[in-house]
Amino acid sequence: MNDTIRKAAFVTPSDRQLAWQRLEFYSFIHFGINTFTDKEWGLGDEDPALFNPTAFSAKQWVDVCKSAGMRGLILTCKHHDGFCLWPSAYTEHSVKNSPWREGKGDLVREVAEACREGGIRFGVYLSPWDRHDPRYGTDVYNEYFKNQLRELLTQYGDVFCVWFDGACGEGPNGLKQVYDWDGYYEVIRELQPEAVISVCGPDVRWCGNEAGHTRESEWSVVPAHLQDIEKIQEKSQHVDDGAFSRLVRSQDDNLGGRDAIRDAGQLVWYPAEVNTSIRPGWFYHAAEDDQVRSVDKLLDIYYKSVGGNSTFLLNLPPDRRGLIHENDAANMAELGRVLSATFSRNLASGADASASEEADGLHAAGSILDGSADTYWCPLEGTEQASIVVELPQEATFDTIVLQEHIQSGQRIEQFSIEYEEDGAWQPLYRHTVVGYKRICRFPEATAKRLRLTIEASRWCPTFSAFEVYLSTKS
Repeated sequence: MNDTIRKAAFVTPSDRQLAWQRLEFYSFIHFGINTFTDKEWGLGDEDPALFNPTAFSAKQWVDVCKSAGMRGLILTCKHHDGFCLWPSAYTEHSVKNSPWREGKGDLVREVAEACREGGIRFGVYLSPWDRHDPRYGTDVYNEYFKNQLRELLTQYGDVFCVWFDGACGEGPNGLKQVYDWDGYYEVIRELQPEAVISVCGPDVRWCGNEAGHTRESEWSVVPAHLQDIEKIQEKSQHVDDGAFSRLVRSQDDNLGGRDAIRDAGQLVWYPAEVNTSIRPGWFYHAAEDDQVRSVDKLLDIYYKSVGGNSTFLLNLPPDRRGLIHENDAANMAELGRVLSATFSRNLASGADASASEEADGLHAAGSILDGSADTYWCPLEGTEQASIVVELPQEATFDTIVLQEHIQSGQRIEQFSIEYEEDGAWQPLYRHTVVGYKRICRFPEATAKRLRLTIEASRWCPTFSAFEVYLSTKS
């Protein structure tokens, strides 16, 4: 088991995975023909003439995203109905046959350009399931799909993510498609090598639900076979009774824990993304205007996802005008205000730190306080338990501590605790399992000058690149 644990400790993210993880919080935009038919899943027989947003503004979408602190946007360029938001050369079922912009519009282009101008990243969702195209269910369809990938990946600038779900229902001819996943991946790696391939792909794993829930212990290092399970399953419907079903139904599964990796064979870096919608549906429905998630609920999901070694993909469905509704926009702006106010003042800035052990001068305890993601503390190799005492510049009241491992060196921490000093004695404050890219520890307000972080269990040796202390702002 020791060899397995050491091997797991040295599994690390690719550059593309690390860049994606640092985005932390970004949007899904479900917009298309379903917006105008009041459906979630179109049948594929919709008339393109229905698509006609009267006040479409990609800038408004980007502004709403930025108001909440989001760093990216993923657009549903084609959903299961097969209607394309760009004038694809490979189908007539697209905006080129709609009255919008007199048939000369390209919504994908406008959104991509608005993202660049607004300083956020742009990503694409392209549904493999197509309920419109008669080629679906044949080998020819795979070539059609790859041709559309090529259009999206060569005409709209850099793409940070290609997001696939695995929905695989019947097409208009009653057939189901055998997807050429490996062929799709080859196209993406060739044309956008820095883009992560998410969910039904090798780079980013679905957390297992669309409710915004996360596991208590979300490991980024997992058995390699999970990549294949994700690739072949339908993401949210008709889940099999096999391993994937058990995986997604139990949010307490410790996917990368010692029991999971003991007989796993190959291990991979396969981090989790949490996705959910700000409304009950994924596309806009006027009947849901009063069912927008509250700021408090969004904050809870944010803290548990971004603060639970995952990223947070939040869907914002524009309405028939082509605008994100005022109710959604208001809650996003307030969410951003609270997050900005909470994390604007790090109470550990200027603090001192001392550790029970340090590997060398380059990895001293003070590295956790310098604000750099590239520097880090670690003890000697093979030391799996250690502690760090942080002394704040002055006594302070706080209720949030942010921890980060140096994941460029791997994910290693299995259990840790935080205490605060009161009248010369250490008092328990917070205890949890994994840290990973980021752990946001939240607890009732405490007041202290000295804090102690204890790593109770880790793989090979732990690392920490950040220890930050905050007092949260209420919504």
